[in-house]
Amino acid sequence: QVQLVESGGGSVQAGGSVRLSCAASGYTTRPVCMGWFRQAPGKEREGVAYIATGFGYEYYGDSVNGRFTISQDNAKNMVYLQMNSLKPEDTAMYYCAASGAWCRGPPLWDGFTYWGQGTQVTVSS
Repeated sequence: QVQLVESGGGSVQAGGSVRLSCAASGYTTRPVCMGWFRQAPGKEREGVAYIATGFGYEYYGDSVNGRFTISQDNAKNMVYLQMNSLKPEDTAMYYCAASGAWCRGPPLWDGFTYWGQGTQVTVSS
C-alpha cells in the first residue's frame, strides 16, 4: 500500500515562498506519476503540478505556471513543490498524490489513486 506524507505547509505573506515535501513509501514499483493538488474551502479540488517520474516531465496548472516548481529525489522517494510569489488565492490544503499505472495532466488531472492527508498553506495579504 502506497503511503504519502506531506510536510512543509504553514502561513506566509503574499509574495513569499514555501516548499512542500512529500515522502512516498510502501511501493515495490515506483509510481509512474507524482503530483500535487489543492483544495480551498468551498472550491473543487484543483490540479497544481505533476511529474512523470520516469522521464522527469513536469506539468502545471495555469494558475501556478511560472511560480511553482515540482521536483523529485528518487533516491529519497521524495517529491517537492517549491511555491514562489505566493498569492492569497493560493491558500488551500495541498495534497500529494501518486499513480502506479497512468495519469493525465491538465485539463483532466486524473489517474491518481494514492493520496496523502494534506498540508495547509495560508497566504495572507
